[in-house]
Amino acid sequence: MTTTEAGIGRVGGALLVAMIAGAAGTTAAAPKGAAATAPIRVAVDAREAGRHLLHAKLTIPAKPGPLVLAYPKWLPGEHGPTGPNVDIVGLSFTAAGKPLPWTRDPRDVYQYRLEVPAGAAVVEAALDFAIMTGSGGFTSGGSSTDNLVIVSWNQVILYPAGPNGDDIPFSPSLVLPDGWKSATALETTGSGTDLNYKTVSLTTLVDSPVLAGRYFRTVPLTEPSDPHPVRLNIAADSQAALDAKPEVLDRFKRLVAEATTLYGARHYRKYDFLLTLSDHTAHFGLEHHESSDNRVPERFLVDPDVFFMHGDLLAHEMTHSWNGKYRRPRGLQANDYLQPIDSSLLWVYEGLTNFLGDTLAARSGLWTPEQARDALAWDEANLGAQPGRRWRPLVDTATAAQLLYEANDAWQWDRRSTDFYEEGTLLWHEVDSIIRERSRGAKSLDDFCRAFLGGADGPPEVKWYDAEEVYRTLEGVVSYTWKAFFEERVYGLRKEPPLDWLERTGWRLAFSDEKPPLLKAREEVDDVADERHSLGFLLRKDATVVDVFQGSPAAKAGLAPSMTVVAVNGRRYDRKILETALREAKTAHQPIEILAENGEFFHTFKVDWTGGERYPRLERIDSKPDTLSEVLKPRASR
Repeated sequence: MTTTEAGIGRVGGALLVAMIAGAAGTTAAAPKGAAATAPIRVAVDAREAGRHLLHAKLTIPAKPGPLVLAYPKWLPGEHGPTGPNVDIVGLSFTAAGKPLPWTRDPRDVYQYRLEVPAGAAVVEAALDFAIMTGSGGFTSGGSSTDNLVIVSWNQVILYPAGPNGDDIPFSPSLVLPDGWKSATALETTGSGTDLNYKTVSLTTLVDSPVLAGRYFRTVPLTEPSDPHPVRLNIAADSQAALDAKPEVLDRFKRLVAEATTLYGARHYRKYDFLLTLSDHTAHFGLEHHESSDNRVPERFLVDPDVFFMHGDLLAHEMTHSWNGKYRRPRGLQANDYLQPIDSSLLWVYEGLTNFLGDTLAARSGLWTPEQARDALAWDEANLGAQPGRRWRPLVDTATAAQLLYEANDAWQWDRRSTDFYEEGTLLWHEVDSIIRERSRGAKSLDDFCRAFLGGADGPPEVKWYDAEEVYRTLEGVVSYTWKAFFEERVYGLRKEPPLDWLERTGWRLAFSDEKPPLLKAREEVDDVADERHSLGFLLRKDATVVDVFQGSPAAKAGLAPSMTVVAVNGRRYDRKILETALREAKTAHQPIEILAENGEFFHTFKVDWTGGERYPRLERIDSKPDTLSEVLKPRASR
């Protein structure tokens, strides 16, 4: 990521270059053959989005001689080398009206080498981008259907390697299918389906996806007089999916109000939520300075269970406008999208954001307080049972994020996954509880957020931070041994996740045979069977074992990931049959027999568990004040 990312940032032209030069110091010189002052023109044709193809033409100013063109590799917010250049097809170059040969750099496959002939002033490139299908991956995953498309500019651009992305101007344009509407944080100079955008830096372009679709709706989330307008832009696979009730949309308006109240300043001129409602695209969220790319199932706005499962997403991504875009760990600086990053501070970038996103979801009504507590209980119990924490400290899940995002689900609980999200939530709850306790309720983590993330209203900019600044700012809120606190919990091995904070806030982790609402919603939507706290395993809809807790009854019986459960106690498996077997085993005190397929081999496993169904929940401690409810309480005036 680069130094101002005005959308990743939105400050254009000469002003942007001047700001960056002052903020970042020297940058790499432009390579021979590159003319960095004139804008690169990129014209994208999305009229075949339904066939999962984008067509792009680029006009790149150049001088005779060697020219190295790069394709973005390390994408901001994805924390890994996820640039999908493998999906470029039909790449060709011309100069002075003649084909121009090219070779890929054998040491860096994201760079293309050309020789610009004498007399040529530009190099023209043509490429098609093959959009992947399915719901996996981040922006490299599915991003189009017959009815919508998300255009991520990094997928269809090449640029001269060497200069800082802030110093490379682009003039983008986009053609959409007839009748489609669109939204983006870019300033549009065209209209309808033939769109032109104002010239911006490469940094800004990569940070400014376009959402477009046949079924489209825009909902203002702020008053017309607000100098920092926020809009919810929705593209869906059906008209029915857009028909959210007014009270549902009101929660997003309250989210904006709660975020403004919490941080005290806005580092965007305007903000656009780009919300994709489809069962045929990747499902995730990606942050930008003045927009966010949010992709959820089609029925998100009209099905309470789906809404609950993803209700914190927009709160999380908007928070990144403050934490991750405006304030950012210095190790995540990647000026030219080709250099590796240091992601070891993701426990702040993502962990704090996860805490704040969940908290804002509760304060704005996207989640009820009960749903927020349900999510906390689930995180506490799941993280506490993971054997992987016995060998891997939390910081390593951040440092190795680029590996863990794409890791196989099998043995994930032994490996640990991107735990800096969920454990980060618990960690920052513990910080909040300490601040409240030591200040006798006078201060909270809200005070830290205003000091660390607030500042003054203004256009997008980046202010770098390191761990020492985090500790100093916390010390300014309330005196404590903050560095030692984080060194123990983040950098050291801990067999248990943060847990003491719960009792400080008037709650404790408990278990019961009553299925929590979060799991009920997940079962209804995804049809999984999550019995990790009883039998010790998680099953997919197709009855495949996703993972098994080592030391659990299932593991002791011999069950393992990738096996498929065929029958339970002699009856063909389904989720209800498994639940019945759990209840019957508790009464009969008999092991549960599970027939499973392992490749082409079948085995019967006797799982010795007679404790029945067992699910985590938070239990109130009546003798202590309920400060957790205070954390989740709305702040903004209605």
